[in-house]
Amino acid sequence: MARIRPAKPKPRTAAKRSAGRAAPVEAPGVGSILAGLKRRADPRLARQMVGRFGIAGPTAATAFGLRVGELRAIAKTLRSRGRTPADARRNHTLSDSLWATGQYEARLLAAFVGEPALLTVRQMDRWARDFDNWAVCDTACFCLFDRAPGDLAWGRVRAWAAARPEFVKRAGFALLASLALHDKASGDAPFERCFPMIRRHACDGRNFVKKAINWALRAIGKRNPALRAGAVSLAGELAESNDPSERWVGRDALRELLRRD
Repeated sequence: MARIRPAKPKPRTAAKRSAGRAAPVEAPGVGSILAGLKRRADPRLARQMVGRFGIAGPTAATAFGLRVGELRAIAKTLRSRGRTPADARRNHTLSDSLWATGQYEARLLAAFVGEPALLTVRQMDRWARDFDNWAVCDTACFCLFDRAPGDLAWGRVRAWAAARPEFVKRAGFALLASLALHDKASGDAPFERCFPMIRRHACDGRNFVKKAINWALRAIGKRNPALRAGAVSLAGELAESNDPSERWVGRDALRELLRRD
C-alpha cells in the first residue's frame, strides 16, 4: 500500500506574517518632502523674510515661504515614531539629506529632524560651512547642535568663535547662547571661561556677529545670580569702551540684564 505523506504546510505569505503587527512608518523621500513644501508656498511671506526679517543669502533666496510653526508640525510627521537605534539612524540620514538640498525650509526641517546623539564634529563643521544667513545658523544651533553628546557642542563653541567667516563665527556664539539656555547639567565654570572669549571678540563690528555675541552674554547672565554678576561686570566694561561694537554689545546687554522683571 502506498504511503500517504502529510501535506506540507503552506508557507505564510508576507501579508500574513505582518498581520497584527504595525507596519513601520517610512518617511517620504526628500523629493516628495520638497514638493509638499512647495505646495504650501506663500510667496508674500517669502518676500517678507528678506525685507522684514533680514534673512538673506543664497539659501534664503530658495525660500518657499513657510512659517516655523508649520515646519515644526511637518517635522513631527517625518520623525519615526519608534525609539530604536534604527529609527534614530533613519531620522538622522533624512536630516542630512534634507540639508544637502540647500533649500531654506528643508534646512530648517533638517535641524528639527536630526538626532543629536548621532552628531559628529565632521558633520557639525560641514553644516557650519554652509551657513549663509542667521535663521538657518541659529535654528541648527538652538534646535540640534546644543544637544550634541559629550563636549561636542562646547568644542564647536571655541572653534567657531575663532573662525573668520561671518556665519561660522556667529554660530560659535549662537551655540554658546543656546547652551546657556538649554544645558541644565553644566555648572558655572564652562560659562565663566567664556567671558574672556566674549571680551576678545566683542570688537567684531559685523552685524550678525556682534548680535550673537550680545545674545550669548545676555543668555549667560540669565542663568543664575552668580553668572549674572559676571555678565553685568563684563557688559559694564564693554559699555565704556571706545570701540563702537564693544560699546553696543555692552550697553544693550546691560539694558536687559539690569531690567527689573
